[in-house]
Amino acid sequence: MLESGHHGDLWLDLELLCLRPDRLRPFVNELAARLEKYGAEVVCGPLVEGAFLALMVASEMALPFTYSEPLPEETPTKLYPVRYRLPPPLCAEVHGKRVAIVNDAINVGSAVRGTFADLKRCQAEPVAIAALAALTPWVSRFAETNGLGLEVLASLESEVWTPTACPLCIRGEPLTDPA
Repeated sequence: MLESGHHGDLWLDLELLCLRPDRLRPFVNELAARLEKYGAEVVCGPLVEGAFLALMVASEMALPFTYSEPLPEETPTKLYPVRYRLPPPLCAEVHGKRVAIVNDAINVGSAVRGTFADLKRCQAEPVAIAALAALTPWVSRFAETNGLGLEVLASLESEVWTPTACPLCIRGEPLTDPA
């Protein structure tokens, strides 16, 4: 099950992404170069892996870095049960600033969507989303709907379903532990 509450056919162990930061450097450089045209003043990434990548991109761009942290929704729901919030001191730092949201891989956008909403709450101006990979078309639609630039280094095909539409659940097949 994905953080959003959706079920999917692809799981990535993103915890390993920053194990060797030197191997990420070419991708960080590419994302930073692509983001230049948006005039971002701050780079923000959702904790955990997205924030590490965002920190590296911010450093490459010589920009301030902020992050959003996942918290349980005040009124839990089956889909999108997690919200993202910038810590109060960081919220004040993004007020009135143009912000690029950087994440590792985006599926149905729980982290990006939550970070975007909180940046708006902090009266920041999100201008672009950047990621190493997009796993579904969700991020393209979200960027277009919200007038954001989008820079993704790779697109992978994956399927996601609501829990009630998941073919494995419908057939009664047990979840498998990727470990």
